Amino acid sequence: MSESVSEAHAVGVAGQPPREAAVEPGRVRQMWHLLEPLHAVLYYAPEVFEEAAALGLGTDDRWPSYFPFRAAPLGAVGAGQVTSAFYSFSPRMVARYMDDVWDRVSPRDVLAARERAVGRAYEAIFGDRAAGPELAEAAALARRAAEAANTAGRPLAAANAGSAWPEAPHLQLWHAATILREHRGDGHLAALLVAGLDPVESLVSFAAIGAASRERFESRGWSEEEWAAAHGRLMSRGLLAENGTATEAGRELRRRVERHTDELGAAPWQFLGSDATARLAELLGEFWVAVLGSGLLPSETTLGIGKV
Repeated sequence: MSESVSEAHAVGVAGQPPREAAVEPGRVRQMWHLLEPLHAVLYYAPEVFEEAAALGLGTDDRWPSYFPFRAAPLGAVGAGQVTSAFYSFSPRMVARYMDDVWDRVSPRDVLAARERAVGRAYEAIFGDRAAGPELAEAAALARRAAEAANTAGRPLAAANAGSAWPEAPHLQLWHAATILREHRGDGHLAALLVAGLDPVESLVSFAAIGAASRERFESRGWSEEEWAAAHGRLMSRGLLAENGTATEAGRELRRRVERHTDELGAAPWQFLGSDATARLAELLGEFWVAVLGSGLLPSETTLGIGKV
């Protein structure tokens, strides 16, 4: 063959225009970095705690609302199913907040409350821009990507994708960000499973590369004994040093996990195309800055954004 694959791609086939260049892995990860804060207002905005209180949920910290608000698209499932879908939380912690929550409030009411909460939060954070043309354009692009997401084998993405789309553009942006965030997250759990990292090991190994402090990861509810046992298992695989830092093998394993996660999360952006994805990234910038500038989100999270 005299013409390379890349050359054929560049000139097109049979006189047709060339196909758009593929979205690069770095862009896939950038879209996660941009969209995650837009989703995460659900767990920190004061409007969320007000709506949670109206439902009779606790508001002393974020967990009494975090678990039902994130799990509600799954329906009235039990703590076991939520533990499976969320993966890295201790089953005891999940049970504490999920065992009887659907006896006190319905998933439908929680879904309505979280939509009201996010709408109010976005209006407070973005002001007039919440109804502006830039946000509407961003919402339309993000929705196209979210609707292209294959949710097979991805329970949280599928559950959110199965919910009706809100009418207001700012709520559509949040809904799209949530579907795409959970799509990537479900894929990340698959990457952890392929890497042979159980729920506790996934946290210990992530802390070991400096993604966040051990104290931040301990908020997931595992005991000192469970953390130490996971440390020992990772040491036996040559992934962790005795002092808790990752060996080079441990760092390489985590790099593979993140690369695999990017690969599994790329399809919606490949569908949207490189130009439209770049345009969405440009549009999201001011809203990303506004959310971070609101001071609502913690400076350190367990996701490792900016560190992986």
